[in-house]
Amino acid sequence: MALKVTPEDFQILKTIGVGSLSRVNLAVLKTTGEHFALKMVHKSQALKLKQVDHLISEFNVLKTINHPWVVNLAHYFQDERYVYFVLEFVSGGDLFRHIRFSAKLESYSAMLYTAQVVTMLEYLHSLNIVYRDLKPENLLIQKDGYLKLTDFGISKIVEDRTYTLCGTPEYLAPEVILSRGHGKAADFWSLGVLVYEMITGIDPFCDDFPMVTYRRIVKGEVRFPRRFDATAKNLVKKLLQVDLSKRLGNLKNGVNDIKAHKWFRGLSWEKLANNELDMPYLPKVTDDFDTSNFCEFFEPPQEVPPLEPSKDPFLIINEIPPFY
Repeated sequence: MALKVTPEDFQILKTIGVGSLSRVNLAVLKTTGEHFALKMVHKSQALKLKQVDHLISEFNVLKTINHPWVVNLAHYFQDERYVYFVLEFVSGGDLFRHIRFSAKLESYSAMLYTAQVVTMLEYLHSLNIVYRDLKPENLLIQKDGYLKLTDFGISKIVEDRTYTLCGTPEYLAPEVILSRGHGKAADFWSLGVLVYEMITGIDPFCDDFPMVTYRRIVKGEVRFPRRFDATAKNLVKKLLQVDLSKRLGNLKNGVNDIKAHKWFRGLSWEKLANNELDMPYLPKVTDDFDTSNFCEFFEPPQEVPPLEPSKDPFLIINEIPPFY
């Protein structure tokens, strides 16, 4: 991140994601021709929705991480209206889209994806980062079929516990819902939900009413279809343990208990880490700026001219350099 860049250094090509605070665009850095995912977080929205702390946490996490299966931060800056995160662009779309098109995944495919997510969590937890938003939508598929984890909007560096209620309802751990304080173990609960959804095509606690979903989660009510792979079922049961003292990943041997589970028998973790295993699905990608694997979004009109520097109402994060 030695190179200093400004908004004018990028040509925005297309919107590839939209959130309550931000818009993510495929953008090209004019000086080099490199393609990036340019995440633009609206300052006024962050203040209005009281999400400034989450934005600061996201910035601190993105500055900390560097892993081949995590979307890494290339540049960052801010102007009068936005905080900008310049991230790796992954052209294969997300795992959610792949699951929906496939209806559900074969056990072996789900196992390979799960092993990658376990490795991602192992890395993040080694840095005391609790991810807190594990779901298929946040797992991008690279051209070689391997995954990359993205969207650290509610991730947080946590030494022990945190008490903020945040995340996607269907993936929340019981201790999060009950505000008992949560840590890394909450990510392993979400991992159990992810495995179930990959194999069945639906999440285990889904309901039209959020309160019913929360009640099922707190009780740990999980029903498995008849043909659910028995070995995978055993893993999911051990991850979806309401009792933290029994949840796999939160025991004496930590994540190694998950990696040693019989579902992963025969898997070479070393070859997986070196991207030497063939993935079951390769996305169709024509070039470096192919967005066909992403949903279509409404393209906003041209931005109004920037404010005068003296009228900038706030600097959200002091460590991010302003460009005027």
